[in-house]
Amino acid sequence: MGEHQDGQTHGQQDGRSDGLRGRPADGTARSEAGARTGGTGSRLSDGAGDGKGDRAGGDLEHALRRSVRGDVEFGVTARSLMTMDASNYRRVPLGVVAPRDADDVAAALDACRAHGVPVVPRGGGTSIAGQATGTGVVLDFTRHMRAIVSLDAGAGTAVVQPGVVLDDLRAAAGAYGLTFGPDPSTHGRCTLGGMIGNNSCGSHSVAWGTTADNVLRLTTAAYQGGTHRIGQGWEGAPPGLRELVDTHLALLRTGYPAGLPRRISGYAIDALLPENGPDLARAFCGSEGTLGVLTEATVRLVDAPRARALAVLGYAHEGDAADAAAGLLP
Repeated sequence: MGEHQDGQTHGQQDGRSDGLRGRPADGTARSEAGARTGGTGSRLSDGAGDGKGDRAGGDLEHALRRSVRGDVEFGVTARSLMTMDASNYRRVPLGVVAPRDADDVAAALDACRAHGVPVVPRGGGTSIAGQATGTGVVLDFTRHMRAIVSLDAGAGTAVVQPGVVLDDLRAAAGAYGLTFGPDPSTHGRCTLGGMIGNNSCGSHSVAWGTTADNVLRLTTAAYQGGTHRIGQGWEGAPPGLRELVDTHLALLRTGYPAGLPRRISGYAIDALLPENGPDLARAFCGSEGTLGVLTEATVRLVDAPRARALAVLGYAHEGDAADAAAGLLP
């Protein structure tokens, strides 16, 4: 979900592979994050023209209206609201769908796949890298899929939909003395879906880790159809993934830099190593919607601090401060 998250692109998603990245429009839906060519996007219009593009958009709109219970909007106003996130990039989407549930997400993906149109899962649009924008169909999760499905204070977990705003989750967890550890500066607007798509962190992630460190299980809709319920272990993995990892174990063990708690480039494939779980949910985090569309997440809650204090430490040089940081971590 580009939040990117935040769109999931997220997309959360507020939000970013099923092997379909960059594939031509051949009847297969794909993530916009993997299909961008660097253009400026389509010209914003009301869709009233009689060109081939207008007819294609009209056919898709009708297909979506027949199969999706949520909002389907192809007008100028709805599309213009989704042309930007918090970045300087502007891309005009073909249309906007606000799904009501996972069935709506699957139906929207089916329709877009049949018409060869890419999909952009989107959360709060707080990302500064353009992940929540795209020229395909934007899935807006903030309108309907924003429920905290359940909260288990004893287990320290919560089940959330991708459009839940972080502050809403923190408020609900706060009633039990709990909180969600990662806290981006956009906590009043970013969504959990976007945070998962972006693997967001925040100033206190040094204590509780990134979003990937606090995700237990995910339910995702695949662009080629079907649903994956993933967590630790290989259950729910797409066909062939385990064999792919087993074939390249040596490369995966040596090809990633050590000691980096958060990487914002590429995929966290090293999370699939046997010694790391494997952890499919963790590997999904940071993929910005390119591996599938998040529809539900089970996240870990932590004890909220009983008190807060500020300590100011002085160092002669910036490098000395950076070197000392690791020893100050809780």
